[in-house]
Amino acid sequence: MGRSGSLRTLRGSLRPLGGVLAAMAVAMTGTRVSAIALPWFVLTTTGSAVWTGVVAFAEMTPYVLVKLLAGPLVDRVGPRRISWAADVVSAAAAGAVVLLHSLGLLSMAVLAGLVAVIGAARGPGDLAKEIMVPEAAERARVPLERAAGLMGVTDRLAQTVAPAVGGAMVAVLGALTVLGISAACFVLGSVMVAWALPRGMGQRAPGREKHEGYWRRFGQGFAFLRGERLLLAMIVMVGVTNLLDAAYGQVLAPVWAKESGHGPAVLGLNGSVMGLTAVGGSLVAAAVAHRMRRRPVFFVAFLLAGPPKFVILAVDAPVWGMVVVFAVSGFSAGFLNPILSAITYERVPRHLLGRVQALGSSLAWAGIPLGGVLAGAAVAGAGLAPVLLTCGVAYALTTTLTGLLPASRDMDRRRGHGPAAPEPVRLSGARRPP
Repeated sequence: MGRSGSLRTLRGSLRPLGGVLAAMAVAMTGTRVSAIALPWFVLTTTGSAVWTGVVAFAEMTPYVLVKLLAGPLVDRVGPRRISWAADVVSAAAAGAVVLLHSLGLLSMAVLAGLVAVIGAARGPGDLAKEIMVPEAAERARVPLERAAGLMGVTDRLAQTVAPAVGGAMVAVLGALTVLGISAACFVLGSVMVAWALPRGMGQRAPGREKHEGYWRRFGQGFAFLRGERLLLAMIVMVGVTNLLDAAYGQVLAPVWAKESGHGPAVLGLNGSVMGLTAVGGSLVAAAVAHRMRRRPVFFVAFLLAGPPKFVILAVDAPVWGMVVVFAVSGFSAGFLNPILSAITYERVPRHLLGRVQALGSSLAWAGIPLGGVLAGAAVAGAGLAPVLLTCGVAYALTTTLTGLLPASRDMDRRRGHGPAAPEPVRLSGARRPP
């Protein structure tokens, strides 16, 4: 085969993974941009912080609930169809917001309803794209850690770049125009899923559960998860640390910015540094994580990513010291999701992946709404510095104790049967047990 033929073969093998990641990128960009435009639109239109909160609640509640319940449907129908349909519905609902406002027909109740539709569609849409990653990695002959690392890079970039770009566009073009751009991103995501993915990819796993009902399939996800001690341990750990991170982001960091006198500028600087270095960490993880021992890398990275950011704010360090700590924390955080995703993809059989992933992510997110409430009450009762230190200690204990569990030793036992197609293909560079 000549050089041109080899290049065509390489491009063809990488097309599935590139298509999934590109679809994720544009959908995440649309979501992050609308997260800036929509609250600003509500606030400037109504002047009401209450309505702004109501609209945000109307989006996130259906997102979590529908994602939790969508797993059996995604497994039964196939992630490709669900992803395409979810992006189309999200685009239509976002476009309807722009159209109805231009016609003078958009009340806040109607807006909340349309936003709820967007949230309900995004939940299964995000889930469907996530569970297409292992199949795309197999087709591209890419180790799971590398594919998950690239997925992490995509997510981190969207989290870091899209809000800044969205804010600038809202300032220049107006919130309504930016909502229209968000709708166009969802349309582009659906086009990428339809065009970039090879025919036959993202279909329902063949020969499984043809005649079983929804609740039976839902229960199978619970039953599988109960028997996976490692995944359960990871979910509990991530659930606790997510609650602590929510407490940090929603209450502790803003209160620190006000009480310390540093204000939102330093708060934003810390967040930007952490986001950018997290992209770098994800890139390194994509390149080398499949050659590293997962257990020490994962738990050391977790210890560096979480507790130091609480402690550094509690001790009133200089700005340069905070920047260094947040840079290290962000870089370390870049290793977490690639390893965690690879473990999930390996251990969960493909025909169960949708429902198990939906259950796991929903349980891991369950404490997030409580983080700000608990942190606010704790700061009111004990003061900021003690609460910051307590959260840092709790973060470290949660991570360390999970790492000492016997189940955590299974992290370095690669499994090849989980996300594989009916006739598995050995991944280059990945270690598989006999």
